[in-house]
Amino acid sequence: MTDQAAVRDPGLQPERTRLAWRRTTLSSTVAAVLAARAALHDGATMLSVLACALGLLLWLGFLAVAHRRLTDLSATSRPRPLTRRAAATATLCTMALAVCATAMVL
Repeated sequence: MTDQAAVRDPGLQPERTRLAWRRTTLSSTVAAVLAARAALHDGATMLSVLACALGLLLWLGFLAVAHRRLTDLSATSRPRPLTRRAAATATLCTMALAVCATAMVL
């Protein structure tokens, strides 16, 4: 049993991580599209256009981080760890996009 516990399939964790990044990217895309739709649906004001532009910029920032991470995960069998800067950027973009979407809905 100890030999079984010591052997680990390294292919499973990167695959789960890759799928998690894809799910997060998809949900971020849906949030950005719905926020843009809500902001521009009933007539565009200057504030709603600015909020929409900010949301799209945040989405693009998250998309850049996610793309780089997915490329790293696909390139090698042992991917490099996520840097602090990339993790902070992804977190900031996700949280700020959620705040922008909430502000546009309210």
